[in-house]
Amino acid sequence: MAAFPYYGTADIEALNAQAVRLLALFGDKGYRREEPSVLQPADIFLDRSGEEIRRRTFTLTDPTGRDLALRPDLTIPICREAVRSGRDFPARISYNGLVFRHQPGEPQRPTQFFQAGVELLGIADRAAGDTEILSLAIEALRTCGLNDFSLRIGDLALFGALVDALALPRQWRFRLKRHFWRAGYVESLLFWLGHGESARLPGTRAEVEALLDAQGEAPLAGRTREDIIARTLDRAAEAKSLKLDPVVADAVAKLLDISGPADQAMAQVRGLLKAANISLDAQLAAMDARLATLKALGVDPARVQFTAHFGRNMEYYTGFVFEMWAKDKEGPVQIAGGGRYDTLLETLGAKSPVSAIGCAIRTERLLAVKGA
Repeated sequence: MAAFPYYGTADIEALNAQAVRLLALFGDKGYRREEPSVLQPADIFLDRSGEEIRRRTFTLTDPTGRDLALRPDLTIPICREAVRSGRDFPARISYNGLVFRHQPGEPQRPTQFFQAGVELLGIADRAAGDTEILSLAIEALRTCGLNDFSLRIGDLALFGALVDALALPRQWRFRLKRHFWRAGYVESLLFWLGHGESARLPGTRAEVEALLDAQGEAPLAGRTREDIIARTLDRAAEAKSLKLDPVVADAVAKLLDISGPADQAMAQVRGLLKAANISLDAQLAAMDARLATLKALGVDPARVQFTAHFGRNMEYYTGFVFEMWAKDKEGPVQIAGGGRYDTLLETLGAKSPVSAIGCAIRTERLLAVKGA
């Protein structure tokens, strides 16, 4: 599809017919359609979506000076309205509409596309919510005539629980979780924590002064010599106090490298955790239940891949995430994706925690895959 798509009669009819089937299915399952405004306050996306979406969001300023955005997704505005309206939970919401994303470096990709999807908000039983959304996503593809697809799954809650089990100060555990999406950052930080920088950092004032003297009169970037000495000594002390068992640090880093058929990958995860003497029984049981759901739905286990370092491209995700892939005429393409985002509504103003999970389908890609 062109960067600036033009929908002819046949395109419109095909998209409309598919949307009717999807929305009818969602309605039969208790999901009622809503339609947020295309123009939204920019901050709700820029503060919550993460770098990948921030750099792809179209922003503008209206005549009164308000910063607005063309919605890059529908989840955030739907959740915002749920909070603003004081909606009763649980709530089941469906949608079908355009979203807009800049494609830096890929001008051939469309800047607007249709999404159809569902959001399940406020259900107390999170396992039941995972099952409901996962089952509905699969049924939606099959209802539209697509049976040949594969899944990629992950769980940020598994990584979060693993980090919380580490003997680290709270702010460092938060730092590891906050930067889960940054390629290579978590791994390098774990290496630093496990193998330490203290051996490479000067640990006494005399050692720091000797290094500064060896550098001559190099510019100090506006800082005094005393500032640099104090900061270096503080960093050395921090490095020494943050020493993490190298076996544990390496096990976590190796866990993030795990990716493959889900059954095999989970066996690897269990092996690493056992070697590091870390117990995450609840998170592993939750993933086992999801895999059992997929098997019960007739999804070939060989077509389900678990990737430990997988959080999709939205930083509001907090737990189970998944994507569905198929092939169009040009090769593999993601046609649907979703996951759990249990803290999003609180950041939008909810007075108490609201569990949340959803899924979006790229409907134009779904049509292209079926026509391939």
